[in-house]
Amino acid sequence: MAKGINSVFLSGNAGADAELTYAQSGTAVCRFSLATSKAKKLPDGSFKDETQWHKIVCFKAIAERAGASIKKGSEVTLQGEIQYSQYEGKWYTNILAFSIRYPKVTEQQPDRPLQQSESTYNPATDNDGNGVSEDLPF
Repeated sequence: MAKGINSVFLSGNAGADAELTYAQSGTAVCRFSLATSKAKKLPDGSFKDETQWHKIVCFKAIAERAGASIKKGSEVTLQGEIQYSQYEGKWYTNILAFSIRYPKVTEQQPDRPLQQSESTYNPATDNDGNGVSEDLPF
């Protein structure tokens, strides 16, 4: 049995609207960028925001939901794993999202806070066990 943990938890803002496509097999694939920021203390005592950009990919029902819900600037919290892949001699790093939480796409009631919504995907229940379609280029 393999040992180790490959787990990522990110919370940030979408850099652009999510892009939903379908693989030749018909599997829904959604990609979007996510910005995470932290304050970095400078030598003069002031702080500067330092932003990291992450490439996110998700599949199937979670991809369809993300494609319809994630817009530029949306607050997104997700859990997944780091995925490295090589395609035509070039290496890629993506975050394969298993669970995404984002604001619900409904009107906010004045007397109630915006409700959260969550989509999850379990690759262990997928037919091939890894959540990745063979016809995808990564």
